[in-house]
Amino acid sequence: MTRNDDVERQVLTGTDGGPVLTYVRGERAGRPWADLVEVVGTADPVPTVLSRMSGWVVSGSVGLGEELVAHGARVLRHAHGMRRELRPAPPEPAPLPPGVRAVAYDHDPRALLPAWRAAFGPGHPDHHPGTDEEAFHQRLVPLLEGEVLGPVLPSSVLAVDGGGRVLGGVILTDRDGQPWIAEVFRAPGEHHRGLGDALLRRALADAAGRGLTSVELVVTDGNPARRGYERLGFVHTLTALTVVVP
Repeated sequence: MTRNDDVERQVLTGTDGGPVLTYVRGERAGRPWADLVEVVGTADPVPTVLSRMSGWVVSGSVGLGEELVAHGARVLRHAHGMRRELRPAPPEPAPLPPGVRAVAYDHDPRALLPAWRAAFGPGHPDHHPGTDEEAFHQRLVPLLEGEVLGPVLPSSVLAVDGGGRVLGGVILTDRDGQPWIAEVFRAPGEHHRGLGDALLRRALADAAGRGLTSVELVVTDGNPARRGYERLGFVHTLTALTVVVP
């Protein structure tokens, strides 16, 4: 979630015409999305956001999000941004469990659905509360088609068993010029323990080999995967709250 100065930022102005905040325009959950919000000027941004951005998704500081929640906004996600430099020491690729092989991401999104859906089951901070088909069409397909975090990069990798069934994956995307870990998942179960870490190491090593210098991600607050990212050298960059403005 580091600001990319090459991305055109929009400006929200107040009633006096002065700038209140800047943001990157996108779409999320079928709504207009003000991402990477930065408050500018001295005016309280909350009244302007409430009057000018009703129905929008807004991602910014925890303080701004909490103020909007106090005025009726609904929390979509409380997350932490993390970054991993790939130079001078990218992680070494790790071996996969017996009977599992790594393949490039070139599958129909439908092939990823069973393992992806099981990885984020009920009780997980990133669980989609809808049906499998709703989760597939509302979250997985838009991600893989580049509509959410940019086009999928070739360092993305899947793990498959002997029959070609997808067991897990790491999806890297190009988010406005910044390589981004958009998804890390694996089928649950003790026999798949460590698979996500091994795939992530492979993806990062491949990205470094292609000349990429860093990767970023966001992890939902309360997701135990954050500890694994920290062990792999990811460092915390910011904390953000994403809300739907009433």
